[in-house]
Amino acid sequence: MWRSTVLVLVLACCQNSLVAAEPVCQPVRLIFDTDIGNDIDDALALGVIHALQSRGECELLAVTISKDNATCAPFVDLVNTFYHRGDIPIGVVRGGATPEDSRYLQETVFSRDDGQPRYPHDLKSGADAPDAVRVLRQTLAAQPPGSVVLVTVGFSTNLARLLASPADELSPLAGRELVARHCRLLSMMAGMFSDPGRQKEYNVYSDLAAARTVFQDWPTPIVASGFEIGSAIKFPATSIEQDFEYVRWHPLPQAYALYMKMPYDRETWDLTSVLYAIRPERGYFGLSETGEITVDAAEITQFTPIAESRHRFLTVDAEQIARVREALILLASQPPDR
Repeated sequence: MWRSTVLVLVLACCQNSLVAAEPVCQPVRLIFDTDIGNDIDDALALGVIHALQSRGECELLAVTISKDNATCAPFVDLVNTFYHRGDIPIGVVRGGATPEDSRYLQETVFSRDDGQPRYPHDLKSGADAPDAVRVLRQTLAAQPPGSVVLVTVGFSTNLARLLASPADELSPLAGRELVARHCRLLSMMAGMFSDPGRQKEYNVYSDLAAARTVFQDWPTPIVASGFEIGSAIKFPATSIEQDFEYVRWHPLPQAYALYMKMPYDRETWDLTSVLYAIRPERGYFGLSETGEITVDAAEITQFTPIAESRHRFLTVDAEQIARVREALILLASQPPDR
């Protein structure tokens, strides 16, 4: 009798999600595409990914960067190294948007104590990192079919270029076919859906052509976390000030304090896309009906309901806001594996 009960529980654990072909009980194979340095939520989102990997819920396969600044990659590398995963591949955009320096990148990467780097890491400049599209192609080609979840929380530059990439020595498949074969979901922080037709969204208009390409041509389901979701859920300054004190120096609260004058609560735009991608069945968010996301002539995202289409967006109510905030605080501040 007990064997039958165990079998039922195992089968229940491995039921597929609405948008995923891979069993939920397997760690999510994750690629994180980010414009880290433009806002601090990217950095906190990376910390959440590491916490969830430590819990056995995901495996961070690679990080690709859509902000075109040489300090982005070293910052990602030092965060990965801080969490004892300094060998994770990092790819960078060439000729991308927003090349401006970021204080939190610069001062965290170049922090010194007694003449030694505060946060040891190997990658010294984005110039030394491979191209993002190459990293994406190599990473996807090495994974089982239908197994990869891609989270993008910045511009769509790298993804649009991936779709347009030709077959090469890494894979005989062109970009769109490679994505269709190996990726099962794109979770993206993009657009605004609570008040459509009123407001442009930064990740979309900063590389408008790329965003339109991804919405039109990406071959897997897309779930968008709109501007309104992260705006409704603030990461509290009290957590930054109190929950990371298990070490003398931690790169996330240091970067957070450099980004703006403390104390401040910051929107969790990018963290919500990560949380949904890895825990889609926890009830943290609602989902819209299926439809099609497009970008109109005014550079504003629009959603058209279409039955059995491939796009959806997140929704959230008051109870979910409280649950998501609590989960993100606990995950972002979780200590690295020892």
